[in-house]
Amino acid sequence: MSVKIATNAYHDLGKKLCIILITGLTGSLSLNFFLNPGNIMSAGLNGLSQIIVAFAEQTTGIHLSMGLFILLLNIPVFIAGFIRLGGSATFFSFLNVVVLSLLTMVFPEGHITDNLLLNALVGGVLIGVGAGLSLKYGFTTGGMDILSLIFSKITGKTVGSYMMILNGIIVLLAGLLFSWESALYTIISIYAMSRVVDTIHTSHQKVTAYITTRCADEVGKNIAAHVFRGMTLFPSIGGYSGVSSQTIMIVITRYELYDLEQAVLEVDSDAFINIVPTQSIVGRFASDDEQRIFKATGSFPELKKHKR
Repeated sequence: MSVKIATNAYHDLGKKLCIILITGLTGSLSLNFFLNPGNIMSAGLNGLSQIIVAFAEQTTGIHLSMGLFILLLNIPVFIAGFIRLGGSATFFSFLNVVVLSLLTMVFPEGHITDNLLLNALVGGVLIGVGAGLSLKYGFTTGGMDILSLIFSKITGKTVGSYMMILNGIIVLLAGLLFSWESALYTIISIYAMSRVVDTIHTSHQKVTAYITTRCADEVGKNIAAHVFRGMTLFPSIGGYSGVSSQTIMIVITRYELYDLEQAVLEVDSDAFINIVPTQSIVGRFASDDEQRIFKATGSFPELKKHKR
């Protein structure tokens, strides 16, 4: 069992490192080949770094390192991320920013097309792919992603919507400091990014997971240690094998789906998991704040009151 858990842990680490590499590559390509050449700002602190570097070069003639500014501006945000999202998510988010910063400094700026609309769309999509994949696997690309994820967890609204709101200041700065045409193309780029993020990372959507396993007790305990949701167990029999087993039914958000899958496979790699979209829920579905109480105390407040 311990060997299987270790194998899954290494597999999970490998996935996250691959996502970080993909995010760094897509982000650096977006900045150096599409957004910067078109004088189009990216979202969040990447865009703020672009504005600082471009403004310094225009006013003083000094060329600053955009990759270095991306790293420095993210440091205060990681403090908030550590408090709200936890050490693991913050560590991988920080690693994400480090890789993006290094690759942005390593890759020279290129020029692919003079079409500003294509630059805005392709640049936004590339940034969105990295941000969406990172959020799906439990960490962020830093900056506004962390703030957007915090607000999304609190309210249940989409991460992409908050990114649009928080990035409004980037659009205004682009228009005031450079040109309103640059601001308009920045809006297009940020919108494209937010749509891609919402397509990949849909934490506000609910799904129902049916998990068929012969180790229901162990699987259920491991799920409870990682995903703080109620579960229902009922007996099941294999239609082909005739082997008796149990099926666990649990309703979660898509944001929790990755943690659920890992919790199941750590215990039973042969478990069968069926994910079904859930249109609506009538009844109890714990909020993020209630989940934190459960994590700290082992019980929801009204359940403790009922036990008394």
